[in-house]
Amino acid sequence: MIHKLNDYPELKAKFNEINVSHRRYFFGTIGVFVLLLLYFTSSFIQFDINSIVQKWNPYRASKFILDTYAHKDHITFRWSKPEEFRIAFEGGYREIYKIPPKWFSKNSMTGAGTVNFSNGGKMTIFRDRVEMTNWPNTNEPFVFKIGKFLEVDEYGKEKSVNKPYVFGYENRRNDLPPWIRWTENNIEVRPSLFERLQVSPSRAEIHRYEIGWKYFLFDFDSQLANKSLAETVAIALSAERIDPNKSNLSLIWTEFLDNEIWGHKRLFLAMRDTIIMALIGTLLASFIGLPLAFIAAKNITPFAMVRHMLRRLFDILRGVDVLIWSIIFLRAFGPGLFTGIFAIMFTDIGTFGKLMSEAIENADGKQQEGIKSTGATRFQQHRFGIIPQILPIFISQSLYYLEANTRSATIIGAMGAGGVGLEFLGALQTGNDFENVAYIALMVLVTVIIIDTLSSWLRRRLIGV
Repeated sequence: MIHKLNDYPELKAKFNEINVSHRRYFFGTIGVFVLLLLYFTSSFIQFDINSIVQKWNPYRASKFILDTYAHKDHITFRWSKPEEFRIAFEGGYREIYKIPPKWFSKNSMTGAGTVNFSNGGKMTIFRDRVEMTNWPNTNEPFVFKIGKFLEVDEYGKEKSVNKPYVFGYENRRNDLPPWIRWTENNIEVRPSLFERLQVSPSRAEIHRYEIGWKYFLFDFDSQLANKSLAETVAIALSAERIDPNKSNLSLIWTEFLDNEIWGHKRLFLAMRDTIIMALIGTLLASFIGLPLAFIAAKNITPFAMVRHMLRRLFDILRGVDVLIWSIIFLRAFGPGLFTGIFAIMFTDIGTFGKLMSEAIENADGKQQEGIKSTGATRFQQHRFGIIPQILPIFISQSLYYLEANTRSATIIGAMGAGGVGLEFLGALQTGNDFENVAYIALMVLVTVIIIDTLSSWLRRRLIGV
């Protein structure tokens, strides 16, 4: 006997319901997918992603990343001064090596200077050329020279000009490897990120990279320069003084803080200012926001107009971003800590006022009624009936915002309020001090982790959570 679905109306109705539900789900999914596709397409066009991709330079990006964890030495040779080699740390005018490093040697007979690289390659600068030999993955040396060529000026007259060229490749530029870039007035050689050579009509310059933050402990001119961490510890534990006027530990600390290359003292003071901005701004917001939250709570204040006005005030303070407040106060107070403190305070008053007023309204009224039955005043009812209930939330939220405001204070500082944010922006704008950028970013990260750890410990001590 064959049963048909029409013979069971209840089952048919259920089947139709499931069928319609699945159909709605299917078309709903397709609709969401189409909307997302339209959104991403419009965003791609609006933000001109295609142009951004075309401008993307992976070589430049990798160079910036390299600068965050490596250092470089500059070897500069001017063709007009063949007897002089200038070797400087990071190309600085003050950090010039008086004694050549071990990887550099000079031939007393020919006057040629040879730079040895960690991969076994060599670059030798002669009076009239640069030779690149013993390089990995290359079967022949490369010679870069400066020669005189005749050119015709705009008046039709011939003139002699100096131009760099790759010896032996004058008529076959296309045979050069991709890491040699030869233009009209310059040759740039970049076998890898750790080696670079530039040859121009006026000079030859070699950049030699090595991994590590060199002179991080002590700067170039320090009497403790080039001392490793182990050697520094040994000096600190030694009874023999380097400076008879102070202990070795005091000397190490002073030399470390006065490091001009890394600026430890300047950054520590800037980090202190950032923490002060976050701490005072959060404390003021907490002390002001809590009383206002009581006034804005429905179960405390019977006046609807007062509550409405306060809640709108909280919306305004919270709705204006902290960066906008920092710009406003920057015009009012100028650069300094007050700008950051007031920007954080105004934003957090709105946040604390909203969060605490809602916590007060959700507090259990039985405790307040029990205290009221003892004849307690209205203030005592709030003090012993409501505050113990909201105190854990208040402390937890305040400590969380202290941690968040430490990060915000860094950005506010970059806007002009000072602190470590301004130092971060200054190092970033130079385009050359990316190791300092990495150092400051690491300092901020460590500071936030320490504040988070202290906040967790303090929260456990105060509210047992």
